[in-house]
Amino acid sequence: MTTPGAIRVGTAGWAVPTPWADRFPPGPSHLARYAQVLPAAEINTSFYRDHRPATYARWAGSVPDDFRFAVKVPRRFTHDARLAVEPAEIHAWLTGPLELGDRLGPLLVQLPPSQRFEEGPARRFLTVLRVRLPGALVCEPRHATWFGDGATRLLEELRVARVAADPAPVPEAAEPGAWPEPGYWRLHGSPRMYYSPYDAAALEAAAVRLRSHAAAGHDAWCIFDNTAEFHATHDALAVQALLQAD
Repeated sequence: MTTPGAIRVGTAGWAVPTPWADRFPPGPSHLARYAQVLPAAEINTSFYRDHRPATYARWAGSVPDDFRFAVKVPRRFTHDARLAVEPAEIHAWLTGPLELGDRLGPLLVQLPPSQRFEEGPARRFLTVLRVRLPGALVCEPRHATWFGDGATRLLEELRVARVAADPAPVPEAAEPGAWPEPGYWRLHGSPRMYYSPYDAAALEAAAVRLRSHAAAGHDAWCIFDNTAEFHATHDALAVQALLQAD
């Protein structure tokens, strides 16, 4: 019998917006309050700036043992350098996220829409992460060439899960691909990215997908990134409630 995988629902960041503040118990920080209700969060600020290792360690100490953080890889690696990064620079950055210890979930590599798949830079960059990273690695490409056979083979070889995104930049991006562990959905809000809430039918469909992936023995993540008007919190709470109602 297959042992079900863990399901983790959360948001980009850990805001506790006023309309839903009564859903979160009191605590010494927003993170501490958030982590009592939702089991995961995606650290997106790491995309824009580095955090001190001590900051990551403090975050790890603010959450329960079973909470996990996903960490977004810096844009200077993915968008500015377009993956042509010296291993020493990657190693130096990793000293921060690795301070999360066993609270570290996947590293997220999000690529710019203009970035085509080129095996050499992709292999070198992802291999450095794969060798140093004890856990999961996920990639959110947005150019159609990343959904072809060559890219898929590379991701499978390096045990990198391809993110399912909504809205999907190409049809194949609507479903997770390549390595199955974990299944990772990033829901940005649709039709207006970062702003639109999801309706009840879409949230129920998300819960169904998560249950199905976990039933196959793989961890499943769902991160709501429609944070501009705080709908992410409502949507994550709604999916978490659907899962807990099983």
